[in-house]
Amino acid sequence: MGKKKKKSAGSENQIKAAGAATDKLNIWQQRLADSDNYWSSEREKMDRREALYRGDDTLKPLVPGDTKHDGGAKRTSHVRNIVFENIESQISSAIPQPKVTAKRKKDEHLAQLIEHYLRNELDRLPFEEMNDMAERTTPMHGGVGWQLEWDNAARTHTTVGEVRVRVIHPKQFAPQPGIYTGIGQMDWFIVKVPTTKEAVLRTYGVDVSDEAESEPNVRSTGAEDPAEDAVTMYVGYEVGKDGGINKYVWVGDKTLEDMDNYQARRQPVCTRCGMVRPVQGQTLVMPAAEPNAGVQPTGVYDGGACPWCGCQEFEEREQEYEQIILPIATSTGVQIPGAKATFDENGNAVVQPTLIPYYKPDMYPFVLQRSVSVYGQLLGSSDVDAIADQQNTINRMEQKIIDRLVKAGTRITLPDRADLRTDPEDGERWFVNPQDKACIDVYQFSGDLQYELAYMNQVYEEPRQILGITDSFQGRRDPTATSGVAKQYSAAQAAGRFDSKRVMKNAAYAQLFEMMFKFALAYSDEPRPVSYKDHKGQAQYEEFNRYDFLEYDAAGQLYWNDQFLFSCDNSATLASNREAMWQETRLNLQTGAFGDPTQTATLILFWSKMEQLHYPGASDTKTFLENRQKQEQEQQMMAMQMQLGQGTPLTTPVSAQAATPVAGGAPAVGGQISPVQGG
Repeated sequence: MGKKKKKSAGSENQIKAAGAATDKLNIWQQRLADSDNYWSSEREKMDRREALYRGDDTLKPLVPGDTKHDGGAKRTSHVRNIVFENIESQISSAIPQPKVTAKRKKDEHLAQLIEHYLRNELDRLPFEEMNDMAERTTPMHGGVGWQLEWDNAARTHTTVGEVRVRVIHPKQFAPQPGIYTGIGQMDWFIVKVPTTKEAVLRTYGVDVSDEAESEPNVRSTGAEDPAEDAVTMYVGYEVGKDGGINKYVWVGDKTLEDMDNYQARRQPVCTRCGMVRPVQGQTLVMPAAEPNAGVQPTGVYDGGACPWCGCQEFEEREQEYEQIILPIATSTGVQIPGAKATFDENGNAVVQPTLIPYYKPDMYPFVLQRSVSVYGQLLGSSDVDAIADQQNTINRMEQKIIDRLVKAGTRITLPDRADLRTDPEDGERWFVNPQDKACIDVYQFSGDLQYELAYMNQVYEEPRQILGITDSFQGRRDPTATSGVAKQYSAAQAAGRFDSKRVMKNAAYAQLFEMMFKFALAYSDEPRPVSYKDHKGQAQYEEFNRYDFLEYDAAGQLYWNDQFLFSCDNSATLASNREAMWQETRLNLQTGAFGDPTQTATLILFWSKMEQLHYPGASDTKTFLENRQKQEQEQQMMAMQMQLGQGTPLTTPVSAQAATPVAGGAPAVGGQISPVQGG
């Protein structure tokens, strides 16, 4: 018998690695199964809510046997969709605007810079579409998810990576069972992402063409047939044993990505000297001949071997520190030294860079927006569930009214004789005996709907009272409001019922703003341009540079300053209503809040505000007034020179000559302009 070949250490390691990968896949698949068992009843409710919102005509049985002869559910031929009406009445297109508060006075400029950066990001990302989807999903199901990712593939000529935000429907949730306080308190959770096989191949480089779509229902409502080119991708997140967030992605039985501490930086480094591999085309900085001479640029990296030691091998490693080669001077006055030229233990000249810690968000990239908070539920209460019974009753009453109206009309009684008929022919003769004549009569069935209509109106008012919606809030005619002020008060009173929902929306956006800032602090290596308009309406341009948030602690160590408070600007709702803001600005002008309305300077300030509010033609009007102000100042200057040349004392009040310079730069004294002696 031949001797058995001894397995090599390399093959044993491969077997162990394959076994560990299989075990991890089994763990995540078991978590998914446990979550599906826990979340399945909630997912069925979601399909029913979506059907009611779309106007489902199925009638829920009220008593046993209240079905068709075959046991199927009865249906109505007419649906008055009060679910759709009440959900749509609550839709708000206003997107909360960020408000960032600095904890220290010296950080106020940085807080304003973060605000401007976030506002630019709101404009760049399709938040109008995402908000529109979230506004319907949240009251319908009690909540919605916001997922944030850093897309390193999004590149421009000067930047690498951008923040990506997308809305996650609650059907795509696979939460850890038994945790209701929020996603952040879970040990793990899974997101189900419907995608295509080609998208998986492009993103992860894994061929999943032999996999089928496991859960087609997550991309729609009700029963969906699997699509040939589609798959269901599962993205799992968990809290690591040593901190950080782990990420695991799979389709079917194939692992696409398995990354521990996935929010940490990973870069290719030289296996010999440990230096980070430069980006192709990057300017290289090498040590001079003498260590004390420092470092100097020596060329551009062409993508070959390590430029510092010549090694050809690189490997991807998790980086805890960032290597700073060239010195950096931040806008806050912090000086970060660059690399130093020194010798290693073998006497070779090497570059010793300055090390600063990489920033890590260390938080789930997921925000849960609830409609209203409910104890013992991950999602808030559903408005559809609250008024589903009233929708069913309305459907029944509508069908009953239709049946009664269809059956109403004229009925004629005739003797049981085949020769008697009714038709539109005039003058037709019937030959009947007195007994048959007594059977001939006409009966009118009017179909009285008094009680049905009264009850249906009562049922219609029930869901509006449950949700707190009034006629004024819906923009309908309100007979209880006898004046415009009363109508506004009625609408405001109804809006107060939804204050909790607005607070929860603002809280979710505040978390989203904080997460967007922290991801930018962690991954935006290049400065990002930021534009905004100042109080004068002039466009201002700055840069969001993550190095501006570096500071030295008491021990002289660099750390990242992320101590800012994030909330939403409460004035954003009024600011988004341009017509209302135009009216308020005009009122301020008329009441003298900007100054004397007859003064050109006051009008310039007014039209600057109108330009900020995007009033049509405001920019041209402001430019015209600025030119007129220059002409007025020139005329005043000429008049002053003429008066000064004649030696006439000037006693014009300063208020009437605001912003008018005095010859030789003499200031105003005592509320009047002092006379200046002519030359």
